[in-house]
Amino acid sequence: MTTLIHPVQLYAQPVQEPASLSLLPEPAFLPDAYRLPEGSQRGPVAAISPRVVFIEVTNRCNLLCETCPRTFFTREPLRSLTFDEFVFIAGQFPAMQRAVLHGIGEPMLNRDLPQIIAYLKQRGIEVLFNSNGTLLTPAWQEALARSGLDEYRCSIDGATPATYARIRGADLLHKIEAGLIGLVQTKAHLGVETPHISIWCVATRENLAELPDLVRMAARLGVPEVYLQRMTFFGNELEQQFGMARRELAVFGRDAALQEQIIAECETLSAHLGVAFRAAGARDPRASLAAARVADDHPWQACLRPWTTAYVTANGSCLPCCISPFATHDYESLILGNLFERPFDEIWNENLYRKFRTDFFTDKPHKACANCGVFWSL
Repeated sequence: MTTLIHPVQLYAQPVQEPASLSLLPEPAFLPDAYRLPEGSQRGPVAAISPRVVFIEVTNRCNLLCETCPRTFFTREPLRSLTFDEFVFIAGQFPAMQRAVLHGIGEPMLNRDLPQIIAYLKQRGIEVLFNSNGTLLTPAWQEALARSGLDEYRCSIDGATPATYARIRGADLLHKIEAGLIGLVQTKAHLGVETPHISIWCVATRENLAELPDLVRMAARLGVPEVYLQRMTFFGNELEQQFGMARRELAVFGRDAALQEQIIAECETLSAHLGVAFRAAGARDPRASLAAARVADDHPWQACLRPWTTAYVTANGSCLPCCISPFATHDYESLILGNLFERPFDEIWNENLYRKFRTDFFTDKPHKACANCGVFWSL
């Protein structure tokens, strides 16, 4: 079984913890699975076992996207989880309510994916994943429609072939459109309501003007939802020179009037075409943009993920969240333990996690938190 060599171990070293940590109100738009139980406080120790768990079923990918760090440097050895390995990992999360089967990689490259989904559905867990859509063949369309998968999120970062190819590294938009049409038709043929299908777009200055056409595309394909996502980049680190995930292509802090015009057009199209237009994080795009423009010295402190959410890579590494690999190049510092080496219930409230949560309420949180809360695109 493949494991990683962990950086300097801190398990035996005491953590200097404050008597209490600053508490902030929970954002009203959060889904219930991401919330803390009423009366819970955010401190060095998490009061509950994670209810939302991200598990990379593979870290392999068939695209070289210009906004993904995986295109430019390797985080971990390439591997896909076997079904038995997945069950071993998932079994360590008894409170799991929502399973997210993506990370850095294309989930549909794992041939055991339908079996994995069926296992999770037998446990009564909501299951979803993001996919680049390029592998959505008729066989996969039927497999996903029969698996019980709750959500299939297709990442499309451009409404024209040229823009899509420039960002995603391959001229495959036509293939994705055909796959989505096929999935819609397969669901109808089988008489099933799931998976719910949506299109997700990482907003950059390259593709922002194409958002209205993306809403039109969704209507034409029979996809009922379009979501706008933040682009996280490395801030002032040297690695921002790689690809499109860099400051000069970010939407954040730029062209507010143009953004308002584009959002307004998308909202009008949404109402006219019956396609929901939303933003990641259960927000609407207008609220997401407005929140990003608010001056805040500690924007990361509104996040609840260090207390409610776990992220496990295909190599078993436990990371703070799904955004952290995109927010810093100091990858080793993100590894809080490894499930192929130690059980999760020993990792979740050990010193590495406790220090991460303690630093969260200071002026100097982990760099991934600081970058996620500051260097985002919208």
